[in-house]
Amino acid sequence: MLRVLGIRDFVIVDRLELEFSPGFNVLTGETGAGKSILLDALDLLLGGRGESGLIRPGAERAELHAEFECAPDSPAARWLSDNDYADAPGELLLRRVFDRAGRSRASINGRPATLGQLREAAEQLVDIHGQNAHLMLTRASAQREQLDRFAAATAEAAEVAACYAAWRDADAALGEWQASAEAWRSRLETLQHDIAELEALAGDAAAIEALEAEHRRLAHAQSLMDAARDALQHVDESDGNAHDRIARALQRVDAVAGLDARLGEALDALQTAEAAAAEAASGLRRYLDRADLDPDRLDEVESQLAALQRLARKHRTTPAGLPVLLEQLRAEWQRAGGDDGEDAETRLRQRATAARLAYDQAAAALRARRAPAAEALASAVTATMQRLSLNGGRLEVRLLDETEPSAHGSERVEFLVSANAGMTPGALGRVASGGELSRIGLALSTAGADSLEAETLVFDEVDAGIGGGVAEVVGRMLQSLGEGRQVLCVTHLAQVAACAGTQYRVSKALADGMVSSRVVRLDTAGRADELARMLGGVQITETTLAHAREMLLQLGTPKGTPASAPAGTHAGDSLRCDRPGHAVLP
Repeated sequence: MLRVLGIRDFVIVDRLELEFSPGFNVLTGETGAGKSILLDALDLLLGGRGESGLIRPGAERAELHAEFECAPDSPAARWLSDNDYADAPGELLLRRVFDRAGRSRASINGRPATLGQLREAAEQLVDIHGQNAHLMLTRASAQREQLDRFAAATAEAAEVAACYAAWRDADAALGEWQASAEAWRSRLETLQHDIAELEALAGDAAAIEALEAEHRRLAHAQSLMDAARDALQHVDESDGNAHDRIARALQRVDAVAGLDARLGEALDALQTAEAAAAEAASGLRRYLDRADLDPDRLDEVESQLAALQRLARKHRTTPAGLPVLLEQLRAEWQRAGGDDGEDAETRLRQRATAARLAYDQAAAALRARRAPAAEALASAVTATMQRLSLNGGRLEVRLLDETEPSAHGSERVEFLVSANAGMTPGALGRVASGGELSRIGLALSTAGADSLEAETLVFDEVDAGIGGGVAEVVGRMLQSLGEGRQVLCVTHLAQVAACAGTQYRVSKALADGMVSSRVVRLDTAGRADELARMLGGVQITETTLAHAREMLLQLGTPKGTPASAPAGTHAGDSLRCDRPGHAVLP
């Protein structure tokens, strides 16, 4: 339920903090006073599109906020919990700010949110029936959505759409395969050849590294052997070699080291050097014993490396990159069907068949929900039409078979209406006048109200084009809706306003050269004055006031309750307005 709506610097509203009551609330006032502006602000808070032109002249930004009360087990409470916004149980605070640069910020319970998240939350909170809602009902999509909501089949409809998308994807994949089957087979053959070639030559990165190392050794064998012999001469085999000279130095120092302990460090170093020289000589001899020139093996290794180089050039990579390429081609082979490549079409066909079967089952389940609901909706709306002075009129909800599957199911939903007895039902937009269409739209809205998850229903002048006794019926209908939900309605009809439990008057005032909108919650006397204005215009007579008071007594109390006082009115129950556009609760 909407508890508070706050507005700052929005269109002609300076500042406003407005508290709403449970049940049926109406907003009344002269045309242009700003009644619909309040609903526009609510729409923006619920994810509507904003623009800088909505900012009050002279202000840099507009600020909007709304506070909702959510039952612990309500869809809104579950949505908050699922989306990690359930900071304060039972409360939901929406806030939105947008400036003249076009920037917009939104939050839910004080935490940043996207417009998409605002819209998702809105679906659980408020259902808005705008001034053109009845015109929307002439569209096939709106009629289908209306029936699905009434049938509580929105989940089934979403499942049908998902199954349809999956089937279309599977069918498209099959079609693409069939259109390029030859190219697909050719690719499989190429992959098979390339993989076999790479496995034979470049299947192991370590083997390639070892081959390259062997090639370096064989290609420089003579230089390696010459360097080893020369080093051995210097270390151990020539006159005055390093080993002998270090050994003589070690012998001299060792002979006198006992005379001075400070020679111990030098003695240790010479011992280490003598051992290292001996080890180096031994290592060089072992290397020369095993080293030899092998031109045949060199030719073999160079041939293998040349083959790797050609293969690398073919695939535009390096020899070291060939093992990586091999793994990539193996993965592509698996995706393309691998050893079972010839069965690719069979698998794709099976996938498409299974997806179509899932779609047919989902579409059948949706039709099973729609068929009885279509009859029930038509019956409920037809009955309401009689109450709205469309005597003899009726609504038909038809399910027409589609020639091809669609994302909306296997049937087309069509609303046909006869506004008067004896007339052949026809399409809504062709056979109903504006006033008739408005009343039919209201009948559809009230018929489907019980299927809505939103706890607050908003009607923006949906009573346009009606009056007299029909207006009273509309008021009673909205009053009845208000017994189970919160209802907000903008109206110009006194008969509708009199049925409300709470009434707000919206007016304009000029201050400092600027027009501002103000809102007052009316007490009993204020309601009578406002209803008299709505009934009699500028000049209000005692007769008009008496009529207004009588209307409050008759219509302000729901049928079946004593008419001792208008429901929901209390003396002194008003808003305190410190200045135009600034309404503060007492």
